[in-house]
Amino acid sequence: MGRRCWRRRALAAACLGAALLLLLLSVAPRALRPVFDNRAMGSSWLGGRRRSPLQMLHDLDQGRLSDLAEVHRQRRDWLRRTCSRHTRRQHLLQPEDLRHVLVDDAHGLLYCYVPKVACTNWKRVLLALSGRAPSDPRTIPAHEAHAPGRLPSLADFSPAEVNRRLRAYLAFLFVREPFERLASAYRNKLQRPWGADFQRRFGTSIVRRLRPRPGPDALTRGHDVRFAEFLAYLLDPRTRRDGPFNEHWERTHALCHPCRLRYDVVGKFETLAEDAAFVLSLVGAPGLRFPEPPPGAGAAAAHDRAARLFRDISPFYQRRLFGLYKMDFLLFNYSAPSYLRLR
Repeated sequence: MGRRCWRRRALAAACLGAALLLLLLSVAPRALRPVFDNRAMGSSWLGGRRRSPLQMLHDLDQGRLSDLAEVHRQRRDWLRRTCSRHTRRQHLLQPEDLRHVLVDDAHGLLYCYVPKVACTNWKRVLLALSGRAPSDPRTIPAHEAHAPGRLPSLADFSPAEVNRRLRAYLAFLFVREPFERLASAYRNKLQRPWGADFQRRFGTSIVRRLRPRPGPDALTRGHDVRFAEFLAYLLDPRTRRDGPFNEHWERTHALCHPCRLRYDVVGKFETLAEDAAFVLSLVGAPGLRFPEPPPGAGAAAAHDRAARLFRDISPFYQRRLFGLYKMDFLLFNYSAPSYLRLR
């Protein structure tokens, strides 16, 4: 990216006004411009002692790209082009829309977390980087990683402070094939015993609404929701009228707004280890190991589990569900799974 892109980034960031609402222009791709305000943010790299992650990425883009850096450049370009084709109307983003974007001022990072895409481990890594927790992310309990207030959110700052961070920080997110993420959310929150809270909160409502003759145990515990019932609940217009989806099955574009906020790195669950190492190398922490997923939690196993769950879903519901999540497939360059019957 050249000087023209630097100017576009500054223009896009300047669109954040003094009001509480945020609107970033979709026509200007995010450029990698190091614009800093040393007084507002006291990070060591802002003082010039080391290069920021955004500067490191810019340096990569100016030279001969490695294969991995080229993959990430292509993902950025794909996202920008797809946004320009499919998002003609821009609605205003409110501060609450920034709640999923976590901030690491010490290292100049913005991370939009997406549940069921290794977000627990990324929160552990950010806590380790910030010094708020042990330096080995693997030793941080999951409940501590998710504890409210452990990591600041972009929604916690004033518009002017948000603007400065959007201009100067490296923004990244990790995404996943939408139906595999959906299958993972169902298994983890509605099928497994440790999802009792979700079963009582959502499972009982699903059973009451969609099961013709629910038993008293199911009405009380919501512990036996079938995958087809879960999908019917997602497709039910009443669900959307009641409010946004829960974050575990909300569409990624609705959580992270990638056509309004500019992301420099788009990591993927399917290449998690390589992409996590790429981000940590930009941070200047190559020695920090991203926690490995537990056995059986890899991409190949996730694909097989999703295929088994969708095997018994009718083509009619498969098509409707694909339409619901289609934007995530488009934005992040995922093909329709081979196990679907969309025609």
